[in-house]
Amino acid sequence: MSEEITPFAAMVPVLVSEARRRRIALGLVFAVTALAALIIGAQWPKKYDASTTILAQESSIITPLMEGAASTTANANRAGIAQAVIFSRKVMGQILVVGGWMAARPNPVEQDRLIEAIKARTKVVISHENLITISYYDSDPKRAYDVTREYAQLFISESLASKQRESRDAFEFINGQVEAYRKKLTDAEDKLKDYRGANADARPGSETDTDARISQLRTQIENSRMDLMEKRSQEASLNSQLSGESEVTAVQTTQGIYQTQLADLQAQLDKLLMSYTADYPDVVRVRHQMEDLRQQIAQADRRQQGGAPAAVENNSQFNPLYGQLKSQLSASRADIAATSARMSASESMLQSEMERSTRIANSENVTSELTRDYNVNRDVYQDLLKRRENARVSMNLDAKQQGLTFLIQNPAVMPLTPSGLRFMHFGLGGIVLSLVIPLGLLFAIARFDPRVRSTAQLERATGLMVLATIPFYATPQDRQRERLRNVLLALIVVGVALAYLALFWLKLKGMA
Repeated sequence: MSEEITPFAAMVPVLVSEARRRRIALGLVFAVTALAALIIGAQWPKKYDASTTILAQESSIITPLMEGAASTTANANRAGIAQAVIFSRKVMGQILVVGGWMAARPNPVEQDRLIEAIKARTKVVISHENLITISYYDSDPKRAYDVTREYAQLFISESLASKQRESRDAFEFINGQVEAYRKKLTDAEDKLKDYRGANADARPGSETDTDARISQLRTQIENSRMDLMEKRSQEASLNSQLSGESEVTAVQTTQGIYQTQLADLQAQLDKLLMSYTADYPDVVRVRHQMEDLRQQIAQADRRQQGGAPAAVENNSQFNPLYGQLKSQLSASRADIAATSARMSASESMLQSEMERSTRIANSENVTSELTRDYNVNRDVYQDLLKRRENARVSMNLDAKQQGLTFLIQNPAVMPLTPSGLRFMHFGLGGIVLSLVIPLGLLFAIARFDPRVRSTAQLERATGLMVLATIPFYATPQDRQRERLRNVLLALIVVGVALAYLALFWLKLKGMA
């Protein structure tokens, strides 16, 4: 027999015929499907959703006033923070108490299972970066409301407590660092002070003083050397002059002395006139001296006319020029000795200062290292002092709840109607399925059953013409069975309808 697809129009009589033949079975399938959907809908757990929205405020009127002096505690990953806070063991333990699950005294394993189930029914959503929505659903509307409200309160209290702990821990940590660096700074200062106390050359300004002292001593030595050379030259000159003078001079008259000095001045005048004119100051001076000597000679002549010539001394006397030269030579030698001693002392002091400069250079590395440690510790300590005060202000802000704050924007409300699939949905779905499933079964029987049910199907299958058909004539017993089947089908349909109406009425009255 061929497997050609029968047109739908040709299948209609077959469908009607099979529906009449199998109406009881189809009715039972209809009733079972409708009642099963009704029972499932009645037993299906209700789902009541409750949600609350929390506004996280990062700024307030005090934020710009305290900018730079304090840091508010905030974090951009609020979704992760909210879930970490809400699903913490402490919060979930409180939720178990509020939801009434602890009334049955569950053991730790059962508590963990309850917590996992509660977490699965809880959802945390962040919107607009500062709105935190906490949603929870449960079969009990009051418990859904209580749990959601407790979620919001516990989240806010735990978040604020966490902020306070964070700022307090930050302050205590920085304060500990301040104390540690205070000790380091004191130790570095003591080491630097002890080293400078034990090494006089390591004191501040020693290198500058030494350099200035070395420069001064070198200048003194150069000056002393030049002075010594000059004094030795003078000594040589005095020795030369002293060697040409006699220690004792003969007695001479005053007039003779004047004549000798006049002759010397005349010699000087002749020598000057060879190089200069008569108006030259030295020439004029010498002439004035000669004029004075002539006057003194004239006075001596007048005195001589009145008496005998006067001698300077009795017979002989020491040469005054020789004595003067001798005195100058002694003074020059004393100056030479003093200058030499002074130069030797300066050279000794220069050598001492050079050795001191070497010691200062050797101690400079140690001093630089100690000073560097001191400066680093001082800078870090001063920076930590500022940070500690900033942390103190931040801690006070969090204690006064003036930093990052949380407000309940939309509080949780008692859910009045369940969400998701409800009893009405199951009822309507059951009616649709109770009609679709029997019709589908009827179509499958008519489509895939190989038996011949019409003359046209037989002619298409054999390719022969059907000459006559024998109709079916029902007996009284057959008609009675048909009436019973119709009554039974009607009873099935009416029973299903009554069951639906009864359950819907009970649902409206809240009795089921």
